[in-house]
Amino acid sequence: MARTRKKAGGGKKKKQASFWPFIKWFWILFGAGILAVFLTFLLASWGVFGEMPTFERLENPQTNLATEIISSDGETLGKFFLDDNRTDVPFDQLPDNLVNALVATEDARYFDHSGIDARGTIRAFVFLGTRGGASTISQQLARQLFVGVRSNNLAEAIIQKIKEWVIATRLERNYTKEEIIAMYLNIYDFNYNADGIRSAARIYFGKEPRDLKTEESAVLVGMLKNSSLYNPIRREELVLNRRNTVIAQMAKYDYITDADRDSLMALKMDINFNPENHREGPATYFRMYLQGWLRDWIEENPKPAREGERDKWNIYLDGLKVYTTIDSRMQEHAESAVKEHMQNLQAEFFHQNTPDRNPTTPFLDLESQQINSIMERAMKNSERWRAMNRAGKTEEEIRQSFNEKTEMTVFDWNSPPVYEKDTVMTPMDSIRYYKTFLRAAMMSMEPQTGHVKAWVGGLNYRHFQYDNVIQGSRQAGSTFKPFVYAAAIDQLRRSPCDTKPDTQYCIEAGKHGNMEAWCPDNSDDKFSGRSLTLKEALANSVNSVTAQLIDEVGPKAVVTMVKDLGLNRDILEVPAIALGTPEFNVYEMVGAYGTFANQGVYVKPVMVTRIEDRNGTVLYEYTPETKDVLSKDVAYAMVDLLKGVTQSGSGVRLRGNYQTNTTVYKEIITGYPYEFTNPIAGKTGTTQNNSDGWFMGMVPNLVTGVWVGGEDRSVHFRSITYGQGASMALPIWALYMRQNYEDPELNVSKEDFEEPEDLSIRIDCSQTEEELEEPDELEDDLDDIDF
Repeated sequence: MARTRKKAGGGKKKKQASFWPFIKWFWILFGAGILAVFLTFLLASWGVFGEMPTFERLENPQTNLATEIISSDGETLGKFFLDDNRTDVPFDQLPDNLVNALVATEDARYFDHSGIDARGTIRAFVFLGTRGGASTISQQLARQLFVGVRSNNLAEAIIQKIKEWVIATRLERNYTKEEIIAMYLNIYDFNYNADGIRSAARIYFGKEPRDLKTEESAVLVGMLKNSSLYNPIRREELVLNRRNTVIAQMAKYDYITDADRDSLMALKMDINFNPENHREGPATYFRMYLQGWLRDWIEENPKPAREGERDKWNIYLDGLKVYTTIDSRMQEHAESAVKEHMQNLQAEFFHQNTPDRNPTTPFLDLESQQINSIMERAMKNSERWRAMNRAGKTEEEIRQSFNEKTEMTVFDWNSPPVYEKDTVMTPMDSIRYYKTFLRAAMMSMEPQTGHVKAWVGGLNYRHFQYDNVIQGSRQAGSTFKPFVYAAAIDQLRRSPCDTKPDTQYCIEAGKHGNMEAWCPDNSDDKFSGRSLTLKEALANSVNSVTAQLIDEVGPKAVVTMVKDLGLNRDILEVPAIALGTPEFNVYEMVGAYGTFANQGVYVKPVMVTRIEDRNGTVLYEYTPETKDVLSKDVAYAMVDLLKGVTQSGSGVRLRGNYQTNTTVYKEIITGYPYEFTNPIAGKTGTTQNNSDGWFMGMVPNLVTGVWVGGEDRSVHFRSITYGQGASMALPIWALYMRQNYEDPELNVSKEDFEEPEDLSIRIDCSQTEEELEEPDELEDDLDDIDF
């Protein structure tokens, strides 16, 4: 028995001894595995598997940021970018519903892990990813910033995953959870130039991220899975289902109630697509001007030297913020006014210039040889000619291409909302087609500060890229006459109440440098013979009186004054300039007229007030450029003269009591009668053959200039009924100001202009100069009486 027990005991010891090696090898292998994982992560962190971001790069990950153009009322007018239309948004500007949707869908335990979700990783390994992936938000950010697109090679993909894990844990040590979420949403590409959450919110929903509704946030979070696949513009039903999945996840993790889930899922997907590019959106002409302005600024302002960075600022990559004077609301009103009036005016122009009525349409009063010369010049200046010439094509090949029909998209007022249509025509015919369109430009400025509030350089930047606000210079016509009057009042102490006869007036040859005698006619070729006050003469643009004034003051004095008013061009000092032969652009004219409204002080128009870098460091602040040109008395006298234009002269149609003998005006002018009752100073201008129509309009805190005309001076209306500034340009000003007044937040003045104390120039023509002194004498007498 004892022997048997001994055998039994001996057998037990043998079994225990045989099991021990398995335990030993288990722990050896387990330890080796832990060590291998540790070594793998260590080697990855050392860069053995490929370059890893340095501490400095983790602290300052470099992403390309678009330069943002910001209006004076805080709205984004547009951006400058090449590939990345990105503007970062801090976490505190992200709505809770967006953050909740992101966490519920992409990383439910985001706030509980340190970059790697162990449970999610194990689940992904066990079920091979069929029950969800293991990438945390931190890992996804690491891939976006430093790792790149997942490789199709298994070994490379594993190495990429390891690098993601290492970088994710580093990101978690360097940034807060909130900062990581903001960085992730700011870096993601949502397609259609929607780089980052801010661009995505603006492009897909027309709003800032903070204003996103829950269902809108769900759409954008749903796109994070694959923005190309879940594209709301191309795959609406697929994106709708994905949105509802996100909403369901929000309910699953108690971010919303089940009732909220059901009601949100029932909503349709209301996409408000607003593409952002350089040729669309608000203030396109201004933005293109600003692009050139910034390039000049960059050349004069080198970037602070930093290791590994460019030595010049880059407006497409460096995320500058450019704060402008443009008011987004006034800009919208200006663009709307131009579009509304020009549609009507163009329709009438097309009606009058059919081939039956005008065989040389759209040109007037030209011989075929002159027309051919215009077309030849336009062809050689076209982008098509330049591109083919750069490509090494012969002139014969280039000319032949201009006469071959091709498919193209052209501008068309009758095809809203984009105003373009597809057609087939030869490039030469397209040149003639675009010649038929009247062009327009307007600029609006606050005279006291020089701040430009609205800038419209043309009809449509996609199709008309020439900016007539600052690139185009045209004859000023009668809008130049106030400068002659200002010189006479300033130099000769004339008064608006002084009189001149409306008779033929000649300036003899050689008197002021003119080669021949100059005897201008009035616009209607008639002279009334009456004595007119200067106020009456300017209100009705009487040429004979203007000729007398420039003869008295001299062309040199007028040229000196206009240069002080910012019209710094080479101007011949001859009497004929009095009728507006010099050429200026809208930008210059608005600045000059602003001097009258600003009590004689010229303020150079300004468009940019401040520039900041991506970190908010101020790089530029503007300094006003001013010049005292006129005394307050002279400036106010000029304002009073210009008020007469809208009270009884060519601008009187701004008033509701204006009566026209024809129905023409009412037919082509939208919104007439305008019925403004507040004080308005202004001046219309019309050049020879009705080629240019101007209107300069002023209220105390806003000066606006409008020009309308053809690309070529031979493109114009036949009659002054349609071709005068009062018909072509004034209505744009009226429509614009009407909309401004409908928005009380703009504070556009309806008050009268401020009269200087002790005004020494007589402006009330109902009183004589002696009568003006009587009230002061009477007041002195009353002081001596003891009541």
